[in-house]
Amino acid sequence: MKQLTHSISLRMLAALGVAAAFTILFSGCGTVPVTGRSQLNLMSPGQEMQLGLTSFEETKKQVPVSKDAAANAMVQRVGQRIAAVAGKDMPDAKWEFVLFESKEVNAFCLPGGKVGIYTGILPITKDEAGLATVMGHEVAHAVARHGGERMSQAMVIQGGGSLLGLGLQSTDPKWQAAAQLAYGVGTKLGAELPHSRAQESEADHIGLIYMAQAGYPPEAAVEFWKRFGEFNKQQGGDTPGFLRTHPLDEVRVKQLQGWIPEAKAKANLPK
Repeated sequence: MKQLTHSISLRMLAALGVAAAFTILFSGCGTVPVTGRSQLNLMSPGQEMQLGLTSFEETKKQVPVSKDAAANAMVQRVGQRIAAVAGKDMPDAKWEFVLFESKEVNAFCLPGGKVGIYTGILPITKDEAGLATVMGHEVAHAVARHGGERMSQAMVIQGGGSLLGLGLQSTDPKWQAAAQLAYGVGTKLGAELPHSRAQESEADHIGLIYMAQAGYPPEAAVEFWKRFGEFNKQQGGDTPGFLRTHPLDEVRVKQLQGWIPEAKAKANLPK
């Protein structure tokens, strides 16, 4: 009975630590443009921008830049159109669009407006509208300050783990290890991964509005994610949804279809 009581106490303490971390994490101290979601971000915009600039310069040293003139021109053209409509939400951005020569099927946007596109994704984007889907999504991550938010989340979770460790100092080491493991798994599955998926969905939402406002048909985003979903299936992407950092492709498609009327309305496009 003593061991059972001790186990219950540890679970309660772990739960309290997680609850405290979640309360701080989701209390919010800022607002995301476009969606209006409140967020916790312990990083200043200046700190985020400096980290983004440094990281982008390192990437340019390590990954070759594409020499494809036509593809580079398309990236610049789409990027400037997206930046023109996103600028109102991130007026201090230092926009830069670079096409990197890599088979990686990916793209990114670092804090401050540094956008990288890998040539490996171009066969799936197919055209300017497909590329606008990707670039709108990546720019949305920067505008919503998702990078700083994730770093802030990590700080809060780390702080919660430290508090939990202090509270368990006088207990048996095996119970300390068990509680820390439970806390780690709980925060990973209960906070980090769901929050990552939520950020990806938010970037889809904001990006769809940006691409529509930039003059691209928002329906193209649905077609791109259908193609990307087929690509994932061919690659054997069968990770369970609750373990993913991104929403399931079919979920993204359904969400985007639901947001198209809003995107058209905000871009003054015919329904």
